Amino acid sequence: MLVITPKQLQVFEQAAVQRFEDDMLAHLADFSAPLYQSLGEQQMRVAIQFGIAQAQQYGFSLQGPVRTYLELMLLFGSHFDSDPQYPWATKILNDRNSGSEMQRAELLYQQILDYQDKVAGPNEAYTLAAFKNLAMFAQQPLTIAPDNFVVGMMRELQRIYPQKAAYMGNAALEFLVRKGLAGAQRQRFSTMRGAVLVIVLMMAFGHGCGADPLYPWISKTLNDDSQVSPEAKAERLEKHALTWLTHVIKYFESEVSV
Repeated sequence: MLVITPKQLQVFEQAAVQRFEDDMLAHLADFSAPLYQSLGEQQMRVAIQFGIAQAQQYGFSLQGPVRTYLELMLLFGSHFDSDPQYPWATKILNDRNSGSEMQRAELLYQQILDYQDKVAGPNEAYTLAAFKNLAMFAQQPLTIAPDNFVVGMMRELQRIYPQKAAYMGNAALEFLVRKGLAGAQRQRFSTMRGAVLVIVLMMAFGHGCGADPLYPWISKTLNDDSQVSPEAKAERLEKHALTWLTHVIKYFESEVSV
């Protein structure tokens, strides 16, 4: 009779987890090639491990639902589960009475398809156009009136990425702008450009981008005590963001030309 000891069982379980991580690494490298290229294998593993732990908190333990959770992270940021931009995700994840984990994962997957259709567009055309609009916006002087900042910032976001702004709706868009403004104040970014930067980063990478393993350059810059002033941090953060943006635009354009 074969007897498996608790120690052997632990080894088997660890091996299974390792195989799943390896499978997800290969899958996500294909799912979001530009993000994987910017992160590298080691940091992507960190993000995968974070995602698996987060998914388990919502009762996701099967490979399919966990994979869907990881895909959502890459699309919307690692903290999409609490992001006001995606209230449907919070609702589905927390409503365990709506079905099994497979059924809830299917609901999430349907929302991904809806998002890709309405916001990303065919062959990511809407996303690419938004990135180009954002690159142009970064090169121009700010024209937002300080005494009407929230409304002016909302208008800019609607102009830069009209599809996503429409998808979110005015209430969620305003909430995001105010949340980003508060985040900039916590970082002691005193300029309007610094506030705009934080808001744009939140819209692009998720409201928790400052502590997201998918974008370690953000937290690294914000936590860099060698910077003598918050303004210097904001300037360095903007440079990193523009480098990332240039890399992604080049990737999308190369894909379209193939």
